[in-house]
Amino acid sequence: MAAISVNGLTKTFGKSNKALNGVDFEIGHGEMVALIGASGSGKSTLIRLIAGLIEADRKSGPCCIDVLGQTVQSGGRVDRAASRVRPDIGVIFQQFNLVDRLSVLSNVMVGTLGRISRWRGYFGIFTRAERLMAMQALDRVGIAPTARQRASTLSGGQQQRAAIARALVQQSKVMLADEPIASLDPASSKRVMETLKTINEEDGITVVVSLHQVDYAVRYCPRTIALRDGQKIYDGPSSALTPEFLHELYGSSSDELILGSATSVSGAGKTRDRDDDHEAARAARPPARTPELAVATA
Repeated sequence: MAAISVNGLTKTFGKSNKALNGVDFEIGHGEMVALIGASGSGKSTLIRLIAGLIEADRKSGPCCIDVLGQTVQSGGRVDRAASRVRPDIGVIFQQFNLVDRLSVLSNVMVGTLGRISRWRGYFGIFTRAERLMAMQALDRVGIAPTARQRASTLSGGQQQRAAIARALVQQSKVMLADEPIASLDPASSKRVMETLKTINEEDGITVVVSLHQVDYAVRYCPRTIALRDGQKIYDGPSSALTPEFLHELYGSSSDELILGSATSVSGAGKTRDRDDDHEAARAARPPARTPELAVATA
């Protein structure tokens, strides 16, 4: 059983803006997978659909999303079973979604709300064990000394690590990170990605992270799913994403995907033969679109 299973996923905004078109893939337990694509390729929409935050198209055929064996949505409707799996899905947003006036610790404690009674959550009543769990999470992401500070006093990288700590307190089994380093400087970006990688390796948490920066996908994520115009155009080893192959996938749009010196480092810290990776990449690409489909999605 896969941790995430997506079948026939289509999402249209308005009458004709097709954000996703027939996307299929499975992600195994404990994988760390990057989603890449230029702006408007459908990455953020895909993450929100997996989390059950928005609904897919209702007249799009056998569209179904399962997470941890539970149906999140099917046929364009969020399933009743989604409420059982939502506490196991942590979502990390680009804009952090912290309450500025609350302390860092209080923001992290929000992660418990899906697992405690409503009245305790409403009045902010947490047990000693829950507070200890929050402090341990802050320590794991390296910002425990900031626990009593207002969230607004943190840097962008620190706020993103607080958001990751919140997902740890939530006891997520799947983490979905939507452009978590898009607004961060290189040093903070590296720290956030290292934190996600450590959580993936030490806790076995399935991590899906959308990225513009392909070099971070190559360095930290063994597998990459690439989207273009709402369609999956590649699913395979991140180490195959050379500048030449990116240009083959995206054409002139590949300039938007930042590719740095990290292309020589694989997600597991091991080198592989680049030619073998490129051949594997070609085999991993979906079949070319039919002329009819190309016209329909133009």
